Amino acid sequence: MVRFLGRDLTNNKKIKYALTTIYGIGLSRAKEILESAGLTNIDQMGTRVKDLSDEEISNLRKVLEKNYQLEGDLVRITNLNIKRLMENGSIKGRRHRAGLPVRGQRTRTNARTRRGSKKTVAGKKK
Repeated sequence: MVRFLGRDLTNNKKIKYALTTIYGIGLSRAKEILESAGLTNIDQMGTRVKDLSDEEISNLRKVLEKNYQLEGDLVRITNLNIKRLMENGSIKGRRHRAGLPVRGQRTRTNARTRRGSKKTVAGKKK
């Protein structure tokens, strides 16, 4: 089992899909990482994680640590950006603080993920 940035990569997955389990790496960035590590032909053959040699793993590790902010660093930066918006008193920051959708979505219906589960109110008797 190969371990990058505190995350175990599944042995049976193809390398480009296994890299996407790391926070901050999607499919396009995984392909970019493989190219910069010099593993393009490995990607085309569909090589699995368990078939990588030690040299290839060390190349991948060097590229990941040198060129990209991933996992804990990326989460910290994102949280600091949200905290900055909240301290500024911007509209986005207020929406974050209130637990409402930030990017202009409607809240009259929908928005259950941000607002929480539905609270029923008893009907008024006539």
